[in-house]
Amino acid sequence: MSASDRIPPLSAQPLSRTARFASAALSRRWKLPAPTSPVGVLRDVDVPMRDGAVLKAHVYLPATDGPHPTVLLRSPYGRAGGFALTMAIPYAARGYAVVLQSVRGTFGSGGEFTPVVNEEHDGQDTVAWLREQPWFDGRLATLGPSYLAYTQWALALDPPPELKAMVMHIGPHDLAQAGMIDGAFQLTNVAIWTEIISHQERVHPLRGSLRLMTAERRLAPHFGELPLQGLAERLGGNPTPWFDEWLDHPDLTDAYWDRYRATPAVHSSTVPTLLIGGWQDWFVEQTLEQYAVLRDRGVDVALTVGPWAHLTIDPAVSAVESLAWLNSHLPVGEDNPVPPREERVRVYVPGARTWRKLPDWPGATTDRTWYLAPDGRLDDDAPAQASATTFRYDPMDPTPSVGGRVLARSAGQRDNRELEARDDVRTFTTTALRKPVEVRGGVRVRLVVEPDNPYCDVFVRLCDVEPNGRSLNITDRLVRLDPAPGEEPVRGQRVVETTLPDTAHRFRAGHRIRLQVSGGAHPRYARNLGTGEPLGRATHGVPTNHRICLGGTRPSLITLPFA
Repeated sequence: MSASDRIPPLSAQPLSRTARFASAALSRRWKLPAPTSPVGVLRDVDVPMRDGAVLKAHVYLPATDGPHPTVLLRSPYGRAGGFALTMAIPYAARGYAVVLQSVRGTFGSGGEFTPVVNEEHDGQDTVAWLREQPWFDGRLATLGPSYLAYTQWALALDPPPELKAMVMHIGPHDLAQAGMIDGAFQLTNVAIWTEIISHQERVHPLRGSLRLMTAERRLAPHFGELPLQGLAERLGGNPTPWFDEWLDHPDLTDAYWDRYRATPAVHSSTVPTLLIGGWQDWFVEQTLEQYAVLRDRGVDVALTVGPWAHLTIDPAVSAVESLAWLNSHLPVGEDNPVPPREERVRVYVPGARTWRKLPDWPGATTDRTWYLAPDGRLDDDAPAQASATTFRYDPMDPTPSVGGRVLARSAGQRDNRELEARDDVRTFTTTALRKPVEVRGGVRVRLVVEPDNPYCDVFVRLCDVEPNGRSLNITDRLVRLDPAPGEEPVRGQRVVETTLPDTAHRFRAGHRIRLQVSGGAHPRYARNLGTGEPLGRATHGVPTNHRICLGGTRPSLITLPFA
């Protein structure tokens, strides 16, 4: 009997004709290795938890003699449709049992959904259930993007002996840091994700995909509403109480956030791990942190970073690399072992429009510094005379956000010219480059500023200015200057020293390097209203006048690491 004629084992049902056709089409498009078996599925399998809750799972099985190495995906986004087609069937068709489980409180799984707080124990209980399954051969891998990556870190807090590999796509280990970067609430990202979760079981999956694609436009009128408390209720859907709770806890050192972190796993896990991220992804900083910590401890870790945002990760690249990682750490059969990955790091370099294979990230670099100068220049030498440039930030007419690391179709690199023409934005730009230069790593910025309000933000962004004037954002950061809890407000001159999230980018000859400075980026970040009131409860704002100091004994500057 040929492989294509075999019947899926146990009580597994064959895939529908549509699913088989779509799977074959994706395999060809993604250039995956040839499938080795048809796939059957056990639907709505019960997985018991220690507290009596029962979680639901679909199990995708190859129609070959078992048992099989098994891939576990734990998701809040459902078990069928496109998710199964892209994240489960490709692996089952190549010899893996794949368990696609709905986490607690979602899509028929018992209990109540609270973001990430139950994933450690529920993951352990799922592995205990796996041990009793006849199709499980004792070798386990975990896989998945975003929230599904967090569930992997949660399991790795106390990794079971069966866990042989992890594959993380665009995922965090610290949900607190993801929602509150530098103390600034990620309004667009958290609001869109909250709205998705609150409605996803009320609409058809196709409509849900459309809602995601249109979320930024649909939610835009709500982003300007004050107070922010109650926004989740105004968006409708199932209750999502965490939104207001997170607004009430802007201090990342607050013990409240401990249950939203799996950070200890990053510092203790020895499980071989593949990390796939994007330069414009919401979680890119955490992906790079995971890589650095695992590498420094001698863990078998590999890193791939593409030009993607959170919603635009290339499924072909992620599928090919994920399958190769699984095959090298959980080989299916012994006739065709897959060699280990040759290069530890693969990064795409925008500007160069090419992938680079590297032994490490970021590797050896040489610093080059430019100084902020009058008339919007970036000069090789600090200005001989101290001077300043000013702008006014009004939270009731906030500086808008353009592109960047947001959970929306507008994410990524965008033309910043319209933004940079505003009165509340300042830019500093080099002359045209005579030779190309390639940035690799974290860009450091030092701004000496004198805001007239101690409750304010500074947003800094690196841009590539093309010969036609188009200004494309590369990497950026918002720094909140509010006093820490218990501290007195700081008035007068402030020295802001920050490192922008790592990037790779090639500035071509004839292009210019630009530093963009403003007082906010709304609605990507919740605006600083300038009053010192609690973030979620403030109802009005007061402007801040910013003065950027140029030259002097401690000049404002930008330092780029060139490869």
